[in-house]
Amino acid sequence: MTIGAGSESDVFDVIVLGGGPAGENAADYAIAGSDRTAVLVEHELVGGECSYWACMPSKALLRPGQVLGAARHMPGVAAKVAAHGVDVADVLARRDAFTSGRDDAAQVEWARGAGIDVVRGHGRLSGPCEVTVDGPQPRRLRARHAVVVATGTTAAVPDLPGLRAARPWTSRDATNLQQVPRRAAIVGGGVVACEVATWLRELGTEDLTMLVRGERLLARTEPFAGDAVAAALREHGVRLRFGTTVAEVSRPDVADTGVGRLHGGPVRLRLDDGGDLEVDELIVATGRRPATADLGLDAVGVAGDGPLRTDDHMTVDGTDGRWLYAVGDVTGRTALTHMGKYQGRVCGDVIAARAEGRDLDAPRYRASADHGQVPQVVFTVPEVAAVGRTAAGARADGLDVEVLEVDIAVAGSALARDDFTGRAALVVDRATDTVVGATFVGTDVAELLHAATVAVVGAVPLETLWHAVPAYPTVGEVWLRLLESRRR
Repeated sequence: MTIGAGSESDVFDVIVLGGGPAGENAADYAIAGSDRTAVLVEHELVGGECSYWACMPSKALLRPGQVLGAARHMPGVAAKVAAHGVDVADVLARRDAFTSGRDDAAQVEWARGAGIDVVRGHGRLSGPCEVTVDGPQPRRLRARHAVVVATGTTAAVPDLPGLRAARPWTSRDATNLQQVPRRAAIVGGGVVACEVATWLRELGTEDLTMLVRGERLLARTEPFAGDAVAAALREHGVRLRFGTTVAEVSRPDVADTGVGRLHGGPVRLRLDDGGDLEVDELIVATGRRPATADLGLDAVGVAGDGPLRTDDHMTVDGTDGRWLYAVGDVTGRTALTHMGKYQGRVCGDVIAARAEGRDLDAPRYRASADHGQVPQVVFTVPEVAAVGRTAAGARADGLDVEVLEVDIAVAGSALARDDFTGRAALVVDRATDTVVGATFVGTDVAELLHAATVAVVGAVPLETLWHAVPAYPTVGEVWLRLLESRRR
């Protein structure tokens, strides 16, 4: 769709709402190697949630504890570090270095260097190919080819009596903490909750409780993965209360003290089983909701009360014409930065192809990896790395599967640390004899994941994998043990 005449400075080929990694990729791929123009509209920081409040700060907080844990279990090193913990001030300073102190100047410089303009303010659709920006200098932008929604998600805080008034921490507070609470409770048992529990204990929280509505941690992974993380957290003094929900929250002395600071006096929790709990800070990690509420979607006939559903070209369902796209967490397809960036690349390529009149038959123009091929790492201790379907998920999809499962006990794991424990599993589709899912649990198993991802995406038969020889002595030799378990 092409628009009519207007102020040339406010006309772009591509407008992207949201300047996070997914939006940046969509803009970059849509204009790369051409004379097309693009603009990012961002009301917070260019670089998005991942750069300042999620992936980067959380992994910066987790890594020092992982390094220290490995050193404590390495003869010749352990005696030197056994009595020492992490230096909290240095850990926080390193975290702040990775987030540039929440200064997005470098990200803006990158965008402009790539030929992408940046407009500050909140953008909303005011018609087909038209965006109105509320900001320091209100503007009306028009797109020649496409508008891409890449606004991500926001933390979901349940509507429980007293909870919101108590100003609990969300993930943004937890990743940007300035004060380490002595006593804390985490509501939730998913990825964010488990990672927050891991770094809070390492940074010095003495009394930590996880309140989990379900019966295990990391419910979307293979059961042995959540069980291993639960055992490790318990070993480090974290109390896990499964089948528990919060009935009421009170905090008489509450204040807005800033991100990552204790928001006033003690928090008192009444639980559904009648028990009580008092903590210095409460962290809510109960999921996220798509940021679609104030985007003007109704102006173009799209519902704005949930995720933006798309086809595999990343075109929004139900729109008239091929001009409105969505990428990243806002789509509800998969809430992972690397998958959002992947969708952004596909989306940008599709926009470029349509602008140049090319057909979309090539696989690069379809986001197929979202369907049963998604890789993810949970950076707990131990790490959990998984790709594709779990055994239960594969069976629910109607596949007849075989599960190959072994302990990670090879020369490489023994050399990595004296107390290495871990487990690995492959989910194999009997009909095609290919891997449709893989899970690894143990120290640094994230480095095993991409090989599994290639096997799943490439539908590599097990008889072919038998000739992919793992180097000795590496932890990757567990691949050989998994395949041997099938041959016996």
